Amino acid sequence: MRNLRTFFASTCAAALLALPMWAGAEAPMQKVQSPGWYRMMVGNIEVTALSDGTVELPMEKLLKGIKIEQIRALLARSYRRPPVETSVNAFLVNTGSRLILIDAGAAGLFGPTLGNLMTNLKLAGYTPEQVDEVWITHMHPDHVGGLVIGGKRAYPNAIVRADANEASYWLSAERLGNAKADDKAFFEGAIASIKPYIEAGKFVPFEGEKELMPGIKAMPAPGHTTGHTIYSIENDGYKLVVWGDLVHAAAVQFPLPAVTIDFDSDPRRAASERQTLMTDAANRGYFVALTHVQFPGLGQVKPGKDGQGFEWVPANYYAIP
Repeated sequence: MRNLRTFFASTCAAALLALPMWAGAEAPMQKVQSPGWYRMMVGNIEVTALSDGTVELPMEKLLKGIKIEQIRALLARSYRRPPVETSVNAFLVNTGSRLILIDAGAAGLFGPTLGNLMTNLKLAGYTPEQVDEVWITHMHPDHVGGLVIGGKRAYPNAIVRADANEASYWLSAERLGNAKADDKAFFEGAIASIKPYIEAGKFVPFEGEKELMPGIKAMPAPGHTTGHTIYSIENDGYKLVVWGDLVHAAAVQFPLPAVTIDFDSDPRRAASERQTLMTDAANRGYFVALTHVQFPGLGQVKPGKDGQGFEWVPANYYAIP
């Protein structure tokens, strides 16, 4: 046994002496993130969050109804500072018989750091041809740009649905002609993104609150835009509501729901909707999904400390068998 130990020790020493003197080989930094999708179940319905990327937003300039010092202080509490790297998320809903994409990302309409949704949809195990319907929360560029690729339908078999008021506003040639220079790109992006579906007979707007599929309904939540819509998914006792652009700066707008953003068409209405929906989510405990909360944008809402405002609770990581 002693000879065996001596042999083992001498062999290990020789092997160590033969190793290179450096700790490890140099390797270039990869500088990419993966994956860009996250999956959870809502009862028997599968919901997959898809990342379109992130974009830096100058929240000090965009947020309204609050002093710059307050913005900085609230961001600092979450270890963030302006400009805020802001997620753009979309949500893929598989009912087992239908595949629905809620919002389509920006593609090339909102800068070079976005446009990853299609890639992440494929990485999540799906193809654009499998998507049956695309439901739009509203027609801002970061929600509709990904509907087209090279002027053609990115989802060739899908019907696109949105609120009729939203469609009549953003698809109006008259409003485009009368729009301020800074706003024209929003109208042009919406028209270019929806037009191929209109021409194919695949754009089907709806009006007001409407059940689009069993257990899934569209509900008006105007303020951010005239026809801003949220989508409620309920199945087997579980619930998730896709809130769209109800929140842009989580660190600020959860504790202070009255704070609005420059993108809101009707700030007072937007703040009122946010207060109402946050109160309901906090009281009832269901999940919500948000476009601009850090990916995957899924979580729950609870009352803030001392009954002031609200707190965001990101979803736990769930293994799906």
